[in-house]
Amino acid sequence: MLGYISMNGSPGEADMLLTALAADLGQRGVRLAGAVQSNIDLGPDCSCEMELRILGDHGPTVRISQNLGSGSEGCRLDAGALETAVARVQSVLAAGADLVILNKFAKQEAFGRGFRDVIAAALEQGVPVLTYVPEGYEAAFTEFAGDFAEKLDHAGAGAWCAAVLDGKAA
Repeated sequence: MLGYISMNGSPGEADMLLTALAADLGQRGVRLAGAVQSNIDLGPDCSCEMELRILGDHGPTVRISQNLGSGSEGCRLDAGALETAVARVQSVLAAGADLVILNKFAKQEAFGRGFRDVIAAALEQGVPVLTYVPEGYEAAFTEFAGDFAEKLDHAGAGAWCAAVLDGKAA
């Protein structure tokens, strides 16, 4: 019960898809855990700011990007902020969830950090997980997920969620 989408378009497309899906499922009363990402455009000469909204948690968003200054080529991810988001998601999952939606399985998860333990904990509890795997991280994701993962096209993500949620109710 691990579904993932992989899109060739901009990463923002996956963020919008997962955010819309989470909103729809939340309105239907599905107990969600996880995190969806929004990117705040700061203009043509600036990198966007990345924020995570923790699903099932009424706390503030978590800014996971940091400003490294002009000309910087380093990774803008604030790993400490990401770990704060992970802890909040773990807390929501521990309180009970029907479905976990995570913004992505990427570099941090490929190295054994980020939301990797959340995915494992959800699967151990029988809670389905939906995530986005950016191009370039599918091999690491497949190594982690093995036969548990099912690749979905973006149009099929909502139907997959409905099917796994129906299966949980049976």
